Amino acid sequence: MTKQEAWALLTEYNHEEFHQHHAKTVGAVMRWYAEKLGYGGEADFWEIVGILHDLDFEMYPEQHCKKEVEIMRGRGLDERLIRAAACHGWGLCTDLKPEHEMEKVLFAADELTGLIGAAALMRPSRSVQDMELKSLKKKFKDKKFAAGCSREVIAQGAELLGWDLDRLLGDTLEAMKACEEDCG
Repeated sequence: MTKQEAWALLTEYNHEEFHQHHAKTVGAVMRWYAEKLGYGGEADFWEIVGILHDLDFEMYPEQHCKKEVEIMRGRGLDERLIRAAACHGWGLCTDLKPEHEMEKVLFAADELTGLIGAAALMRPSRSVQDMELKSLKKKFKDKKFAAGCSREVIAQGAELLGWDLDRLLGDTLEAMKACEEDCG
């Protein structure tokens, strides 16, 4: 599957700008992580997983991570892609635990991109470019800020990866800085 094919599939099921922007952001962040973690040869695949991870969320929120498996299998997509997309909802809407490093990164970064994006919107610049880790950590600790972004899932993701929370926050912030222009 190409990035263009993934985008066409995503937009078939997701019409709202918010969901499309989230897919672009997570896809770009996943590509950044693939390159940073030594999986550069799989960067396209990691990006496609990021683009498609919420394929079913807009149309089937009550069946999230379940309906996308059905849709993807019906299209004959790679089982690795299907598993990675489905397990990002581990503990929330599926029992499928992230095992591969890519799956763990998606699990950890998905919620975090939402928190970082919300924090950027509160800045005068409306950008992550001038955001510092210290500022992000302050927003992370404020449970009332972007309350829909689960701090527990983010922390659990860092633990799954064997990283401290500062590394996950800092790296994901750097990833979003690197891709902000492309995700706009």
